[in-house]
Amino acid sequence: MKKAFTILIGFIHDFAAGCWAATVLAVYRLEQIISGPESQTALSALQKEFFYIGIVCIFIVLGAGAGRTFTYVQNIYGEDAENSRRKMLIMKHMILLVVFGSCTFWQYTMAYHQ
Repeated sequence: MKKAFTILIGFIHDFAAGCWAATVLAVYRLEQIISGPESQTALSALQKEFFYIGIVCIFIVLGAGAGRTFTYVQNIYGEDAENSRRKMLIMKHMILLVVFGSCTFWQYTMAYHQ
């Protein structure tokens, strides 16, 4: 049962990250097609909805990521490989924190420009 739960949490984590990326692209694409004042009202509202969906996705990524922390407690790969894996995970998450933060800020500036 624990293995199935570990796999499920991993899928949720990855799926939510992909959904977040899709919301960034959706807001960007809507920004490109907003042309006149008549389309700006409707499309700006849609941009804001995608922005908030992206925020929800971030919280799901964080929650599932925290869940993954507790499911990967065994030393599956051996001690040396496990130490390397942990260091690489820390570096990956530092990079992704910058990516998520900067893209979410970019999303915000597009959704709330006036």
